[in-house]
Amino acid sequence: MALACDFRIAVDSAVMGLTETGLAIIPGAGGTQRLPRIIGEAKAMELILTARRLSAEEALHYGLLTKIAPADQLHRTVDAFVGSLLANGPVAVEQAKFAIKQGMNTDLQTGLAIERKAYEMTLPTEDRIEALNAFAEKRKPVFKGR
Repeated sequence: MALACDFRIAVDSAVMGLTETGLAIIPGAGGTQRLPRIIGEAKAMELILTARRLSAEEALHYGLLTKIAPADQLHRTVDAFVGSLLANGPVAVEQAKFAIKQGMNTDLQTGLAIERKAYEMTLPTEDRIEALNAFAEKRKPVFKGR
């Protein structure tokens, strides 16, 4: 399930892996498809074919995790990360995610066209004007998702 998420934050004592080949089966639920898209084909092949478990630190190094935190700091770490997302213009975040997700499934030229359309969706928003005004006034913008 974690592989289907945009971001993965784990406690520093976590151990993880797709170890199914050690049981003479393969990862299901998209494991063979999602892991290579996150960390690359060669590293995914290594991990899946060897059934190796990774420490949280190794998973972070592989690009599998976004962040790690001590168990007693997990909620604070997650809240801070979510806060950094929520501080941005909601329409821009939505359109950036759309452009990334859709563009990754196409060639570069098509991806650039998707990006251009997503960018155009942000131009007429009230949030863009608010951001420009806030910048000029040296204050943080207050976004409304419009």
